[in-house]
Amino acid sequence: MPGGNRFTGGGGVLNDQAVLALEREVVRCRACPRLVSWREQVAAEKRAAFRDEEYWGAPVPGFGDPAARLLIVGLAPAAHGANRTGRMFTGDRSGDWLYAALHRAGFASQPTSTHRDDGLTLSNAWVTAPVRCAPPGNRPTTMERDNCADWLSREFALLPRIRVAVMLGGYGWSAFLRVLRARGWKIPSPKPKFGHLARVHLTGEGRRLTMLGSYHPSQQNTFTGMLTEEMFDEVWTTARELL
Repeated sequence: MPGGNRFTGGGGVLNDQAVLALEREVVRCRACPRLVSWREQVAAEKRAAFRDEEYWGAPVPGFGDPAARLLIVGLAPAAHGANRTGRMFTGDRSGDWLYAALHRAGFASQPTSTHRDDGLTLSNAWVTAPVRCAPPGNRPTTMERDNCADWLSREFALLPRIRVAVMLGGYGWSAFLRVLRARGWKIPSPKPKFGHLARVHLTGEGRRLTMLGSYHPSQQNTFTGMLTEEMFDEVWTTARELL
Protein backbone atom coordinates (compact mmCIF):
# COMPACT_ATOMS: atom_id res chain seq x y z
CA MET A 1 0.00 0.00 0.00
CA PRO A 2 1.37 3.44 -0.87
CA GLY A 3 2.51 5.70 1.94
CA GLY A 4 0.93 8.98 2.94
CA ASN A 5 0.66 12.04 0.74
CA ARG A 6 2.58 15.22 1.54
CA PHE A 7 0.86 18.48 2.41
CA THR A 8 1.86 21.89 3.63
CA GLY A 9 1.28 22.30 7.34
CA GLY A 10 -0.28 25.35 8.89
CA GLY A 11 -3.71 24.16 9.95
CA GLY A 12 -2.62 23.46 13.51
CA VAL A 13 -1.48 20.14 14.96
CA LEU A 14 -4.98 18.78 15.59
CA ASN A 15 -6.25 19.74 12.16
CA ASP A 16 -3.16 18.35 10.44
CA GLN A 17 -3.58 15.05 12.28
CA ALA A 18 -7.24 14.85 11.27
CA VAL A 19 -6.33 15.50 7.64
CA LEU A 20 -3.68 12.77 7.77
CA ALA A 21 -6.14 10.33 9.34
CA LEU A 22 -8.67 10.99 6.58
CA GLU A 23 -5.93 10.64 3.97
CA ARG A 24 -5.06 7.17 5.29
CA GLU A 25 -8.71 6.13 5.00
CA VAL A 26 -8.94 7.43 1.43
CA VAL A 27 -5.83 5.54 0.32
CA ARG A 28 -7.22 2.25 1.67
CA CYS A 29 -10.61 2.57 -0.08
CA ARG A 30 -11.74 -0.31 -2.31
CA ALA A 31 -15.43 0.59 -2.57
CA CYS A 32 -15.67 0.56 -6.38
CA PRO A 33 -14.58 -2.75 -7.99
CA ARG A 34 -14.34 -1.29 -11.52
CA LEU A 35 -12.08 1.55 -10.37
CA VAL A 36 -9.94 -0.72 -8.20
CA SER A 37 -9.42 -3.09 -11.13
CA TRP A 38 -8.60 -0.29 -13.58
CA ARG A 39 -6.24 1.72 -11.38
CA GLU A 40 -4.28 -1.43 -10.49
CA GLN A 41 -4.21 -2.68 -14.07
CA VAL A 42 -2.79 0.66 -15.23
CA ALA A 43 -0.22 0.60 -12.41
CA ALA A 44 0.91 -2.90 -13.40
CA GLU A 45 1.01 -2.43 -17.17
CA LYS A 46 2.32 1.17 -17.08
CA ARG A 47 2.94 3.49 -20.01
CA ALA A 48 6.19 2.87 -21.86
CA ALA A 49 7.55 6.31 -20.93
CA PHE A 50 7.15 5.46 -17.23
CA ARG A 51 8.03 1.76 -17.28
CA ASP A 52 10.85 2.24 -14.72
CA GLU A 53 8.62 4.05 -12.23
CA GLU A 54 6.56 2.57 -9.41
CA TYR A 55 2.95 3.66 -9.89
CA TRP A 56 0.85 4.80 -6.94
CA GLY A 57 -2.13 2.74 -8.16
CA ALA A 58 -4.44 3.70 -5.27
CA PRO A 59 -6.99 6.39 -4.39
CA VAL A 60 -5.41 9.85 -4.41
CA PRO A 61 -5.94 12.12 -1.37
CA GLY A 62 -6.18 15.89 -1.47
CA PHE A 63 -3.08 18.06 -1.35
CA GLY A 64 -2.21 21.48 0.01
CA ASP A 65 -2.46 23.71 3.05
CA PRO A 66 -4.93 22.59 5.77
CA ALA A 67 -5.32 26.27 6.69
CA ALA A 68 -6.36 27.08 3.10
CA ARG A 69 -9.06 29.58 2.25
CA LEU A 70 -9.08 28.48 -1.41
CA LEU A 71 -10.41 25.08 -2.47
CA ILE A 72 -9.73 23.71 -5.97
CA VAL A 73 -11.89 20.83 -7.22
CA GLY A 74 -11.12 18.85 -10.37
CA LEU A 75 -12.67 15.62 -11.67
CA ALA A 76 -10.55 12.51 -10.99
CA PRO A 77 -6.91 11.36 -11.10
CA ALA A 78 -5.47 10.80 -14.56
CA ALA A 79 -4.43 7.20 -15.25
CA HIS A 80 -0.79 8.07 -15.89
CA GLY A 81 -0.82 11.33 -13.91
CA ALA A 82 -1.97 11.27 -10.30
CA ASN A 83 -2.60 7.50 -10.46
CA ARG A 84 1.13 7.24 -11.18
CA THR A 85 2.49 9.93 -8.86
CA GLY A 86 -0.01 9.81 -5.98
CA ARG A 87 -0.62 13.55 -5.89
CA MET A 88 -3.54 15.47 -7.37
CA PHE A 89 -2.83 17.05 -10.78
CA THR A 90 0.76 15.83 -10.73
CA GLY A 91 2.60 14.26 -13.64
CA ASP A 92 0.36 15.27 -16.55
CA ARG A 93 -0.30 18.28 -18.78
CA SER A 94 -3.38 19.40 -16.84
CA GLY A 95 -1.22 19.62 -13.74
CA ASP A 96 1.46 21.50 -15.66
CA TRP A 97 -1.14 24.16 -16.46
CA LEU A 98 -2.66 24.23 -12.99
CA TYR A 99 0.49 24.54 -10.89
CA ALA A 100 2.14 27.01 -13.26
CA ALA A 101 -0.93 29.23 -12.91
CA LEU A 102 -1.06 28.78 -9.13
CA HIS A 103 2.62 29.73 -8.96
CA ARG A 104 2.01 32.89 -10.98
CA ALA A 105 -0.86 33.75 -8.62
CA GLY A 106 1.24 33.15 -5.50
CA PHE A 107 -0.49 29.99 -4.29
CA ALA A 108 2.28 27.50 -5.23
CA SER A 109 5.95 27.52 -4.28
CA GLN A 110 7.08 26.42 -7.75
CA PRO A 111 5.56 26.21 -11.25
CA THR A 112 6.04 22.46 -11.75
CA SER A 113 4.59 19.36 -10.11
CA THR A 114 6.28 16.13 -11.15
CA HIS A 115 6.20 13.77 -8.14
CA ARG A 116 5.30 13.73 -4.44
CA ASP A 117 8.80 14.60 -3.25
CA ASP A 118 9.56 17.41 -5.69
CA GLY A 119 9.41 20.12 -3.01
CA LEU A 120 6.15 21.71 -4.13
CA THR A 121 4.05 23.30 -1.40
CA LEU A 122 0.81 25.24 -1.60
CA SER A 123 0.01 28.35 0.39
CA ASN A 124 -3.61 29.08 1.28
CA ALA A 125 -4.87 26.52 -1.27
CA TRP A 126 -6.07 22.90 -1.24
CA VAL A 127 -6.48 20.73 -4.35
CA THR A 128 -8.90 17.80 -4.46
CA ALA A 129 -11.41 15.93 -6.64
CA PRO A 130 -14.87 14.39 -6.26
CA VAL A 131 -13.57 11.01 -7.51
CA ARG A 132 -10.31 9.67 -6.02
CA CYS A 133 -9.45 6.81 -8.40
CA ALA A 134 -8.57 7.02 -12.08
CA PRO A 135 -11.69 5.97 -14.05
CA PRO A 136 -11.58 4.22 -17.45
CA GLY A 137 -11.97 6.80 -20.18
CA ASN A 138 -11.93 9.49 -17.49
CA ARG A 139 -15.65 8.78 -16.98
CA PRO A 140 -16.72 7.71 -13.50
CA THR A 141 -20.18 6.22 -13.10
CA THR A 142 -22.88 7.81 -11.00
CA MET A 143 -22.43 5.10 -8.38
CA GLU A 144 -18.66 5.71 -8.25
CA ARG A 145 -19.23 9.44 -7.85
CA ASP A 146 -21.69 8.81 -5.03
CA ASN A 147 -19.37 6.33 -3.31
CA CYS A 148 -16.68 9.01 -3.25
CA ALA A 149 -18.92 11.87 -2.11
CA ASP A 150 -18.31 11.24 1.59
CA TRP A 151 -14.56 11.75 1.17
CA LEU A 152 -15.10 15.21 -0.30
CA SER A 153 -17.71 16.06 2.34
CA ARG A 154 -15.45 15.02 5.23
CA GLU A 155 -12.46 16.78 3.67
CA PHE A 156 -14.44 20.01 3.33
CA ALA A 157 -15.42 19.76 7.01
CA LEU A 158 -11.72 19.62 7.93
CA LEU A 159 -11.02 22.81 5.98
CA PRO A 160 -13.07 25.35 7.99
CA ARG A 161 -11.34 28.43 6.56
CA ILE A 162 -12.38 27.78 2.93
CA ARG A 163 -14.09 30.87 1.52
CA VAL A 164 -13.63 30.45 -2.25
CA ALA A 165 -13.98 27.18 -4.19
CA VAL A 166 -12.78 27.03 -7.80
CA MET A 167 -14.42 24.26 -9.82
CA LEU A 168 -12.28 23.01 -12.70
CA GLY A 169 -15.04 21.88 -15.04
CA GLY A 170 -18.73 21.20 -14.89
CA TYR A 171 -18.32 17.77 -13.29
CA GLY A 172 -16.67 19.19 -10.20
CA TRP A 173 -19.20 22.04 -10.13
CA SER A 174 -22.18 19.67 -10.00
CA ALA A 175 -20.52 17.19 -7.64
CA PHE A 176 -19.57 19.87 -5.13
CA LEU A 177 -23.05 21.40 -5.15
CA ARG A 178 -24.42 17.93 -4.46
CA VAL A 179 -22.07 17.56 -1.48
CA LEU A 180 -23.04 20.96 -0.08
CA ARG A 181 -26.75 20.21 -0.46
CA ALA A 182 -26.27 16.94 1.46
CA ARG A 183 -24.57 18.93 4.22
CA GLY A 184 -27.61 21.21 4.47
CA TRP A 185 -26.32 24.23 2.58
CA LYS A 186 -28.80 26.53 0.86
CA ILE A 187 -28.54 25.86 -2.88
CA PRO A 188 -30.48 28.22 -5.20
CA SER A 189 -33.20 26.78 -7.43
CA PRO A 190 -32.77 26.25 -10.30
CA LYS A 191 -29.29 24.88 -9.69
CA PRO A 192 -26.58 27.43 -10.57
CA LYS A 193 -25.16 26.75 -14.04
CA PHE A 194 -21.49 26.10 -14.63
CA GLY A 195 -19.53 28.46 -16.85
CA HIS A 196 -16.06 29.94 -17.08
CA LEU A 197 -15.87 32.61 -14.35
CA ALA A 198 -19.46 31.83 -13.30
CA ARG A 199 -19.89 32.45 -9.60
CA VAL A 200 -22.45 31.77 -6.90
CA HIS A 201 -22.49 32.85 -3.25
CA LEU A 202 -23.61 30.19 -0.80
CA THR A 203 -24.20 29.87 2.95
CA GLY A 204 -24.37 26.89 5.27
CA GLU A 205 -23.08 25.52 8.58
CA GLY A 206 -22.37 29.06 9.75
CA ARG A 207 -20.04 29.63 6.79
CA ARG A 208 -20.08 31.66 3.59
CA LEU A 209 -18.56 30.44 0.38
CA THR A 210 -18.17 31.68 -3.20
CA MET A 211 -18.03 29.03 -5.92
CA LEU A 212 -16.13 30.09 -9.03
CA GLY A 213 -16.17 28.15 -12.30
CA SER A 214 -13.24 27.55 -14.64
CA TYR A 215 -12.83 25.42 -17.73
CA HIS A 216 -10.76 22.36 -16.86
CA PRO A 217 -7.10 22.63 -17.96
CA SER A 218 -7.39 19.39 -19.95
CA GLN A 219 -5.50 19.00 -23.21
CA GLN A 220 -8.83 19.04 -25.01
CA ASN A 221 -9.44 22.57 -23.73
CA THR A 222 -5.91 23.97 -23.81
CA PHE A 223 -4.95 22.56 -27.23
CA THR A 224 -8.12 23.89 -28.86
CA GLY A 225 -7.92 27.34 -27.27
CA MET A 226 -11.10 26.81 -25.27
CA LEU A 227 -8.91 27.70 -22.28
CA THR A 228 -5.98 30.07 -22.75
CA GLU A 229 -3.28 31.00 -20.27
CA GLU A 230 -4.75 34.50 -19.99
CA MET A 231 -8.21 33.08 -19.25
CA PHE A 232 -6.80 30.72 -16.63
CA ASP A 233 -4.81 33.48 -14.94
CA GLU A 234 -7.99 35.54 -14.69
CA VAL A 235 -9.57 32.74 -12.65
CA TRP A 236 -6.87 32.91 -9.98
CA THR A 237 -6.78 36.71 -9.99
CA THR A 238 -10.54 36.67 -9.43
CA ALA A 239 -10.21 34.04 -6.68
CA ARG A 240 -7.60 36.13 -4.89
CA GLU A 241 -9.80 39.23 -5.12
CA LEU A 242 -12.74 37.27 -3.66
CA LEU A 243 -10.55 36.10 -0.78
